[in-house]
Amino acid sequence: MAKRFPLRLNISQGRVDMTHGSGGRAMAQLIEELFVRHLDNPLLRQANDQALFEVPAGRLVISTDGHVISPLFFPGGDIGSLAVHGTINDVAMSGAQPLYLAAGFILEEGFPLADLERVVASMSSAAVKAGVPVVTGDTKVVEKGKGDGIFITTTGIGRVPEGVNISGDRARPGDAILLSGTIGDHGVAIMSSRENLEFETSIASDSAALHTLVAEMVAVVPGIHCLRDPTRGGLATTLNELAQQSAVGMLLREAAIPVHPQVNAACELLGLDPLYVANEGKLVCICAKPDAARLLEVMRAHPLGRGASIIGEVVGDSHGFVQMETGFGGSRVVDWLTGEQLPRIC
Repeated sequence: MAKRFPLRLNISQGRVDMTHGSGGRAMAQLIEELFVRHLDNPLLRQANDQALFEVPAGRLVISTDGHVISPLFFPGGDIGSLAVHGTINDVAMSGAQPLYLAAGFILEEGFPLADLERVVASMSSAAVKAGVPVVTGDTKVVEKGKGDGIFITTTGIGRVPEGVNISGDRARPGDAILLSGTIGDHGVAIMSSRENLEFETSIASDSAALHTLVAEMVAVVPGIHCLRDPTRGGLATTLNELAQQSAVGMLLREAAIPVHPQVNAACELLGLDPLYVANEGKLVCICAKPDAARLLEVMRAHPLGRGASIIGEVVGDSHGFVQMETGFGGSRVVDWLTGEQLPRIC
């Protein structure tokens, strides 16, 4: 019996060309020998234009996200693992258990196949570790100069447990605001890579899938009011979004917000405020004040929440202001991010 593809794909030296998006033999070979080889699972192996799966009882959530990060590879991760983590986290912020992922790849003509394999292998590793498979996908190729190597869009589906109703419009005056750890790690890692900056200690992205942390939090306090991962625009923008959704104000304590010293130093050098720098492995939780101590204990017992702290409280404010008590005893308004502090961050 003749082999389907007489010659193997030259991944080590080959590059993406227009035939890899043509729908013909070259595209089929790229999918089979690179994408399926790394992302293989029973649903993906159905080889249809969709994945057929059983729908669990209960409420489902769906989220989609595009990833255009530059550089593609950075300390602590790459566009592949980030695409998995980012969508899993968006699904998990509803309190849901992520079930499946779909992925779309836009490849630029001339992109090295070795780099593509590295991205897909990283994506596979992140999906396997998270227990959330990529079950369907799509590949397109654009002419050289019409893209930037590779863009990835991922969509995730998850199931919300019974009795859980987490939403950005549920914060109430008196609620506690919790943060799972240090801020600014991801954004500073990306900017350091772009500018070839060197520091005495390495700064790595915090990119991680947060669904196991969320599951443990929800198991202890199903009545959590709000969850959000502070990605683009950082902690400050996320809290302004939640304040606007819930028509409340927020009061933060600067001394309670953890920032690695090397991240603080890098932000000073780059003229950035850590409050507005992106994160990819942290979450903000807003809950009733009596639940805060229990949640903090659960978060600190999890590897992704060891640095958790209570950073402030929700207050009544018809203007929706987010304010902060500074380390010098004063106060300031923490406003929305104006402009784009760090473009192409995720």
